[in-house]
This record gives sequence, C-alpha cells and structure tokens, in this order.
Amino acid sequence: MTGISGKVALVTGGSRGIGLAIASAFVARGVDVLATARTDTHVGQARDAVSGVARASSLRTDERQAPGRFECVVADVRDYAAVGRAVARAVDLFGGLDILVNNAGIGGFSEVAEQTPEQWRTVIDTNLTGVFNCCHAAIPHLRARGGGWIINVSSLAGKNPFAGGASYCASKSGLNAFSEALMQEVRYDGIRVSYVLPGSVHTDFGGTDQGTGSDWKLAPDDVAQVVLDLVAHDSRSLPSRVEIRPSKPRKR
Repeated sequence: MTGISGKVALVTGGSRGIGLAIASAFVARGVDVLATARTDTHVGQARDAVSGVARASSLRTDERQAPGRFECVVADVRDYAAVGRAVARAVDLFGGLDILVNNAGIGGFSEVAEQTPEQWRTVIDTNLTGVFNCCHAAIPHLRARGGGWIINVSSLAGKNPFAGGASYCASKSGLNAFSEALMQEVRYDGIRVSYVLPGSVHTDFGGTDQGTGSDWKLAPDDVAQVVLDLVAHDSRSLPSRVEIRPSKPRKR
C-alpha cells in the first residue's frame, strides 16, 4: 500500500459515511486528499475527523510513510462550475490529480406516482450527471499525470431494483453503464475505471435509523478497504466491477 503514498485524490461526498471513510483511509496511507461536502458544517466536521486519523497514523511506529494532507471544500456535484473549481483547487494545493472517487449521492425513496419531477431530477443529476461532471473535469488532469484511477461508488440497487426506489435504482443502473463505457474510452490513457456496488451500509444515508439492529450491515470502512485494494492493484489487470455485500444479512 506504500505505493500510493504521495498520490493526490479527489473524493466527492467525502465529509460523511463512505466518503469520509475513503478519505480517511487515503490520508492514513500518505495520499493527499481534497474532499467535497454539501455544507460548511460538513466541511468542518470532515476536517476534524480526518485530522484525528492523521494524528493517529503519524504515531504508529509501523507506518512507512507520513499521513497525507487533507482539505475539504463545499461543492455541489450537480454544478459543473463548482466541480471545476474543486478539481482546480486539488491541483493547485497538491500539484496534480491521480485518483477520482465519485462517491457523492442521495436517495430519494418514494413511489413514482408520489415523486415530483424536481425530486427525480435531483436524484439523477446528483448520482449520474454529477459523476459525468467530475469525470469530465478530472480526465485532462489524470491524462497529464500519465494515468490514474476513477472509482465510482454505485450500489447493488443498480442491478436489483425495488419498489419505491425507481429514481435511485435508475441512477445507479445508469452509473454502472456509464462506468463500463468510460472504462473502455480511457484505458489506453493509463486511466483505470472501476465501480463498486455495496449492499446495505451502516450510515445515515436516506435518513433511516441506524441504531440497534443494524450491526449486520457493512461498515463504511469495508467499502473504503475495497477502494484501497483497487488503487493498489497491479496495473496489468483491471478489476472493473466489485460487488460487496453483508456476509450475513438479516433474515426476513
């Protein structure tokens, strides 16, 4: 894992949940990270959390590299100009860009007949168009570095639709297809595209109660470990799609 030390990563939705776990894991392994968040409050919380991870990492005698640097900025991935500013900020701060993790996403779970057009657009624009915006802004910088990684955090809902999740499932299914096409477009630039499909994860995503009874779910760190493994994977092969699910899901 020491081979990724000194790399630069942009992690969208990196202030909470899976995104924060990914950002923290990168920083602990010497990767400089720029994360995006929705609000200034989330920015502050992310900085505090990752600072603690960096301090703990620097105290470990078995670590072979110093922790990476971390910055978090407000950026709505639906806004192409805001995305461009975030990418430019990462390049200005850290000297380039090697890794893009598209993690920002929202739920919006309701039946089609009950969902407003605005709610539909918000989900699709965040979960799918937002990924296009980030990739479009980042690819020139990845090419300038001679290659890199794009890792898209999708969901098993993209292949297993369920009632009440039409917009979310459609956005993630579209993300899967987008990732497959992009992988073929940039592979000869040395850019490896992978997408990760987690099952149920123990976070506050969707506003659901994550208290007692959720211990069977994946932890955000489980998804972060998969992302680390993908980035560390030998360049001669490409694990382009990874499904990760709880080992013992709750019996119905």
